[in-house]
Amino acid sequence: MALGRLGPEEAAEQIFRTYQDEGAWLDAFTESLDRQRAGRSFARTLAVWALSQAEVARLFGVSRQAVGKWLRHGVPPERAGAISDLAAATDLLVRHLKSDRIPAVVRRPIPSRDGVSLMDLLARGDTPALLAVCRDMFRFDRAHA
Repeated sequence: MALGRLGPEEAAEQIFRTYQDEGAWLDAFTESLDRQRAGRSFARTLAVWALSQAEVARLFGVSRQAVGKWLRHGVPPERAGAISDLAAATDLLVRHLKSDRIPAVVRRPIPSRDGVSLMDLLARGDTPALLAVCRDMFRFDRAHA
């Protein structure tokens, strides 16, 4: 039976049964699947932030072709942490802001960060700080009445 006709758990079970004695193959399959999912998440982030592949290439210090490859085949393992932080920050922005406002928000200087924007933090490669700033932006428990 074709995998597409099965539910996710059944498909996973079938793949596992077929390759259970080939641990290296299963590991490579899982890693490839994870990278492709990360590529899709990365594409969503680019759309939400209104970033072109050329801008992303400049921000990450790679070629546009490399960014295209990331989008098609997933983000390379050495970039996974940064992309994960960026995706988590994007999830927060999407949850709390109107989508058409996000491109301006990520480019706006943040007074509490000495005028540095989320884009500036991304350009510096400081995605942990970028995520921390996004978390702080939406700490409603600290809002004053």
